[in-house]
Amino acid sequence: MKKQTNEPAPSECPAAPQLQRALRVLSGKWKGEILWQLVGGKRRFGELRRAIPDVTQHMLTTQLRDLENEGLVKRTVFPEVPPRVEYEMTPAAKDLKPVFDELSRWANAHGRLESNPSVADDGAEGRRTGAPDHPSRSAP
Repeated sequence: MKKQTNEPAPSECPAAPQLQRALRVLSGKWKGEILWQLVGGKRRFGELRRAIPDVTQHMLTTQLRDLENEGLVKRTVFPEVPPRVEYEMTPAAKDLKPVFDELSRWANAHGRLESNPSVADDGAEGRRTGAPDHPSRSAP
């Protein structure tokens, strides 16, 4: 016999569509890292590229365009030679700072998060550990 609960199924939750949209907007290998870099203020493309060394120029450009289209990043082009472009968080993205702070707190509390489960194995069956992709950062 199936257990009955008074709680709605996840798909029936009134907040589910908004959460799904938020996750879609923020999904992408580099979007979180880009936004984290912009928490401290305006950054130029080259600064972002150096701050996130594993991202390709093409992928950084693509992810920045996606974030701009979603209204999370503002791109400012200065009419100079050579052209100067700066990226900054919009007010909507700045509202995500508490989320980043909480994720940082969570990562610090859980210490060793797996970065590549196929590489780091602590020997326990089904349980893998490893170092985080990036050192823990405190929120600016």
